[in-house]
Formats: sequence, C-alpha cells, structure tokens
Amino acid sequence: MKKIISIVTATRAEYGLLKPIIEKLNLIEEFDVRVVATGAHLSSEFGLTYKEIEQDGIVIDEKIEILLSSDTPSSISKSMGIAMISFADYFEKLNPDMLIVLGDRYETFAVSTVAMNQRIPIAHLYGGETTEGAIDESIRHAITKLSYLHFTSTEKYRKRVIQLGENPERVFSIGAIGIENVLNQKLMNKSEVEKSIEFMLEKPYAIVTFHPVTLEGDNSKEQIKELLSACRLYEDIKFIFTKANADSNGRVINKMIDDFVYNNDNAIAFASLGMIRYLSALKYCSMVIGNSSSGLVEAPSFGVPTINIGDRQKGRIQSDSVINCKPYKDDIKNAIDLALTQEFKIKAKNTINPYGDGNTSSKIVEIIKNFVINDKINLKKKFYDCEVE
Repeated sequence: MKKIISIVTATRAEYGLLKPIIEKLNLIEEFDVRVVATGAHLSSEFGLTYKEIEQDGIVIDEKIEILLSSDTPSSISKSMGIAMISFADYFEKLNPDMLIVLGDRYETFAVSTVAMNQRIPIAHLYGGETTEGAIDESIRHAITKLSYLHFTSTEKYRKRVIQLGENPERVFSIGAIGIENVLNQKLMNKSEVEKSIEFMLEKPYAIVTFHPVTLEGDNSKEQIKELLSACRLYEDIKFIFTKANADSNGRVINKMIDDFVYNNDNAIAFASLGMIRYLSALKYCSMVIGNSSSGLVEAPSFGVPTINIGDRQKGRIQSDSVINCKPYKDDIKNAIDLALTQEFKIKAKNTINPYGDGNTSSKIVEIIKNFVINDKINLKKKFYDCEVE
C-alpha cells in the first residue's frame, strides 16, 4: 500500500512555499499525496485562493472551513476549536502516515495538535525562527515540540530547534523555499505584470505588505495609519498593496488600505497576487515596505531594498538590504528616502541572501522519503539535552 502524506495549507503564502514540495512528492510512486485547503484559502474576503491551487493542477483532497467572519482573539480561538473538531474527523478517516505543515499560524497549531493526538508524525517547516512582535513566536516553538521532522532555513535556526530538545538526527538545515521559487519560477516581464494587474508601472513602485502586530494590542491600526501617512508623501511613487492575513485586526488594516487606494490614484490593492505575479512584481520594484517575512527572505535575492517596520520580524536573520525602522511616519519616510539613494540601491544589489541556495524542496522530499518508506519513525521522542557550559 502507498504511504499517505497529508499536506495542510491555510494561506496564500504557505501554499506558494509548499507547492514545489507537493509537486515533487506527487512524483514518488510510493506516496499518495493528499492536499487539504483550509483557513483563508476558502474565504472570499481573502481572495478564495484555493482556486490558485486548482489552477496549478493540484488536486485538493478536502476543503475544510474553519474561519469565522471576525478576527478578534476570541473568534480566532473559536476557529482553532472548529479546526480541531474538523481535522479530528478528517485524520480519523484518512489516517495519514505523515503530516507536513509550514509556519507559525494558529490554524497550523490547531491541526498539528490533532495530528499529535492521533499519533500522526509531523514534518514542520520552519522552526527555530524568531518573530518577537507576533504571537507566531510562541506558536512556532509549540509546533516544533509537536513535530518529528524539522526543516529549518538556516543553521542558526537548526541549533535553536535542537536547543528545544529535538534530536539533531531529526533536524535539517535546508534553506528557504522562497529562494527556490525566486531562482526557478518562470516570471513575467514588467509589461506582463502591468497587464495582469491593470496598473501602469511607469514610475518607481513599492510593494507594501503590513500584517497585524499581534503582541502589541490594538497598535496595528495606529501603525498602518502611520505607514499610509508616509506613503501619501510620495506622489511620484506607485504602491502595490497586498492585504493582511486573517489575524487579529487584519480586517481593520485591509479596510484602511482600501480607503487609501480609493483616494489615491497611485495605489492599488490585492487580497492575493498569487506567487508568480507577486514574485514578478517584486523583481521590478524599487523597494518592499512593511513587516512581512518576504521582505527578509525573497526580496534580497532580487537585490531589492526592504523597509522592515516595527517589531513583527524582530529576531529574524537579515541581509544588508534591509532597513529597520520604527512604525512612525517620519521614521518610515527616512527609511524610504534612504532606500531611494543610489548608494543603498548598490548595497542592496550586492547583498548576499542568508537563506540558502535554492535547492530546498528536493532535500526535504528525500529526507521525508527516507524516514517514511524505511519506517524510521519512532514517536517516542527522547528529549535531547544540549551540553551545559
């Protein structure tokens, strides 16, 4: 019988990173790959991005609705409860030999908890990272302890996972799939991007993505207000906004972005650009602005300056192309001005991306194949004690 590999994706960003893994796993005769779409993928408010999965020719085994039409902490906890109930039924029926999850979102934590209860070994991308301004920090480390195989984007992060008590024999530094997508995907040229988004890019343009800072209360509203105030100062720059994800206060941010776009002809917004359009737009932009991990992981591979606002990504490894600033209008303006200088543009072009060589998915698939097909999994994990100096 084939080994069943379940892969869960809840957001557009997750899917873009999981796609090459899914495609390579589907080529292995011994595997029966089952993709589950949940969370924001199934919400019209967030772009019904499950359609992007289907357009890529990937079969979705199940669509599991979990989101409530609210983004308060209480509603997110309730969504987690719905996820646990729904995935308990799904995993009991499917009984997969392994679950693959990516990231640090609450949906992923809920699904991983169910898998742990049902004795399903979990392969997790990407543990060991730190994001001090977001609740994702705690979720990521919790998923690490629920998981059996660990794939980290840098050696430093690998050491952190081991520090959490995971045996080094199950922890692998394999780089970031975002780099693989940058290097291997066939991207659009600039005129194709313009036609696709119906927005002319004759002026310098910035890609802006701002997610809620979930450990700073209601500050997200004030911070996006400051960011938009800074953007208003630059009539000679065009702005492509990709909207916030389904976290607490995400809807507040998206409403303010919509209002900004309505009142400013040099701006446009999307619930989702999709991986190809996003990377293509990223290739030709003058800078990335916001607090998304993409500005730290993918943007440096294009030699594009990144303005990283606030503490959401605090603690992540960064390249020299990243400008960190506080979430205030004047600080953001100063960062934009710096990114526009010829000196910093040259610095960004010459930066070295610390997140790998672009051969990530093949490494992951080979490791999973080795463990699953050769029955090397023993869920009786022994806590690995690092030497105390």
